[in-house]
Amino acid sequence: MSIETIAIIGPGNVGGDLGRTLARAGTKVVFGVRAGKDAPALTAGSEGRITTATPAEAARIADAIVLALPAAAVLDVARGLGDLAGKIVVDANNPLRIDRGPVWNPPPEGSLAQALAAALPGARVLKGWNTFGHEFHADPRTAAGPVTVPFAGDDAEAKLAVMELARKAGFAPVDCGPLRNASLLENLAVLWIHLAMAGGQGRAVAWQLIGRQ
Repeated sequence: MSIETIAIIGPGNVGGDLGRTLARAGTKVVFGVRAGKDAPALTAGSEGRITTATPAEAARIADAIVLALPAAAVLDVARGLGDLAGKIVVDANNPLRIDRGPVWNPPPEGSLAQALAAALPGARVLKGWNTFGHEFHADPRTAAGPVTVPFAGDDAEAKLAVMELARKAGFAPVDCGPLRNASLLENLAVLWIHLAMAGGQGRAVAWQLIGRQ
């Protein structure tokens, strides 16, 4: 399967930057926005590859959906998108709280992605694009090569399709196994936030999986 159109629900720093990167690589992007949002600013310079719609309409017309929202809002927003059975849904969010630094704060299901899977029967839920700052969503290039993007999910076909989309856009996707491993990706994000903020590394750092020559 291939993904021709992707909906980004939550076109803030992460979602907005990711959407523009995917659009530059040739994917059609539709930002799901509420009434009153500055749609022209989101679509400027995209040569028609980026459009806007209501969140529910964006989800309806897209082959895949990326949720890039505050973690506390993700489940309610996702439930409001309509019937997502059969849709690929990528959870790019991290449940955390702050206590002298970031602390993982998962729901009872074990991870936010697993909670989404429980709330969206039939949706093909993946975890990904959640382990580094928005700067690398805007530009995945580094001096050492493309930034690594871990993905986890139980649907192998959906995962391959999203990973190919990521590769086309300049990322280095890595299959990190089933959806139960979404908790590991959320913790990797918490570690990145700690290093970038509390650990003094700054935001210009990201993960790369490397091997021996």
